[in-house]
Amino acid sequence: MGECFYCEDGEKRKSLMIEVCKLNYSTIYLNKNQKYPGRCVVKLNEHKTEYFQMTKEQRDGYFEELAATAKAIFELYHPDKINYATFGDLVPHVHVHVVPKYKNGQDWGNPFDDTQGKKELTDAEYQNMVDELKETILKELNK
Repeated sequence: MGECFYCEDGEKRKSLMIEVCKLNYSTIYLNKNQKYPGRCVVKLNEHKTEYFQMTKEQRDGYFEELAATAKAIFELYHPDKINYATFGDLVPHVHVHVVPKYKNGQDWGNPFDDTQGKKELTDAEYQNMVDELKETILKELNK
């Protein structure tokens, strides 16, 4: 398999995001750069690089957990739209960036851009977001 940013779960990943919760098919991470309030990443727990490599059960479960994460972000942070980004050129592991966007806000009408601007929070603010997201995601999945 070689090196994988997500499978290694090392210092680089930990410097960029905080684990919210590990679910049956995915692990949810809160981005430390919160210039898009509530932005998360939903990572497939098993190493795959393409959606078509997943079993039907994995796809169904993964996308259910992705949808629950997006709904939690929507309920907690009230964006005008949520953008979903899947790339993988540099980090070849199935994962989706869930990016809340706001009219008249950062990059409205354009793809999100990690190269410009950064908003870091206090440890207490991150922990509060993690706790709220985890509770809301789990509530959605247990309906």
